[in-house]
Amino acid sequence: MSFTLPALPYPHDALEPYIDKMTLEIHHGKHHNTYVTNVNKALEPYPELQKLTLEELLANWCEKVPEAARQAVIGNGGGTWNHNLYWVVMGPKCGGEPGGKLAQAIKSTFGSFATLKEKMVEAGLKRLGSGWSWLAKTKEGKLEVYSTLNHDSPIMEGKTPIFVIDVWEHAYYLKYQNRRADYLNAIWNLTNWKEVEKRYAQ
Repeated sequence: MSFTLPALPYPHDALEPYIDKMTLEIHHGKHHNTYVTNVNKALEPYPELQKLTLEELLANWCEKVPEAARQAVIGNGGGTWNHNLYWVVMGPKCGGEPGGKLAQAIKSTFGSFATLKEKMVEAGLKRLGSGWSWLAKTKEGKLEVYSTLNHDSPIMEGKTPIFVIDVWEHAYYLKYQNRRADYLNAIWNLTNWKEVEKRYAQ
């Protein structure tokens, strides 16, 4: 069973002015679609692996995937899964601050929501080259902020990602050029906290 590109949950211009329409069209329709195509291609010789979910494929750094295909699945499977999350934890008319148990956990872990934002922006700025800035839940249920390289995902380490910011240049360069910090700070106007809170509760 092949993986497919999920439709965006909003129109291409819905995230203006923080993410422009052209960036969204290229990022979703070209980049994300390429990762979906390439992970399917990498799995073609392995019909038994085609029955697995992306989470099952990526678990423990793709230990179920033969070495000949492992890096392709890490890169493209990770790229597919990470983008699937990225689109749904953003949305129009979102932003603000989280509520409920997630807000309590953020305060308990980081001291304040403002500190969480600072840590995620810092993680994204310190990522040399391409990668992601994550808010993830550990196996013990604790919150953690950190960055991964390329398309590596907390899923590979047995963690549960609940919020993410894409810091590959294709995510922001048309609008922000070299001003990655501006992009990282703008994302918070789009955060879909209902979706993030749901993932935290799971």
